[in-house]
Amino acid sequence: MAPESVFLTRTVDAVQIPSGAPIQLQKDKPVVITQSLGGSYTLLYDSRCLVRLDAKDADAIGQASPPKVSSEQPQPGTHVDEEMVYDRLREVFDPEIPVNIVDLGLIYDCQVLPREGGTFEVVVKMTLTAPGCGMGVIIAQDAQSRIRQIPNVADARVDLVWDPPWNPSMISEQGKMQLGLV
Repeated sequence: MAPESVFLTRTVDAVQIPSGAPIQLQKDKPVVITQSLGGSYTLLYDSRCLVRLDAKDADAIGQASPPKVSSEQPQPGTHVDEEMVYDRLREVFDPEIPVNIVDLGLIYDCQVLPREGGTFEVVVKMTLTAPGCGMGVIIAQDAQSRIRQIPNVADARVDLVWDPPWNPSMISEQGKMQLGLV
């Protein structure tokens, strides 16, 4: 996506990148949309500040809001597996890097645990590209939310871990191609 300049149609809350600090973006201020992946937007605000705008506020930058996620009732006998979880995690992006968290190599472990009543609990261990990244909690919450959208997932937990430390060799071939590293 080529950067697109737009004006905010309303005042909206966002999160500063990389600190994770909240910020309020003011109506009628110009922003540049630098990334729109995984349903959230990375914006250049006030010509100097990168921010993450949640999908629920897409209308403030003239974008369509995402469709409402249906809360499907558990369907006994319907299995949940790791590949279903990884498919959802591929919808989650670091707001500074245009590659999903799976292809960035940030997912270290995924367990799908059966529970009573035909539902499942999913436990994921993930890391970040840098331990001091203030966006870690937000990225983990986004991952958790995506996992909970899978039918028959009753609970999801995403734990941030730091061992082993992440390094660029963990990026998948697909991710390296997206970043122009191969």
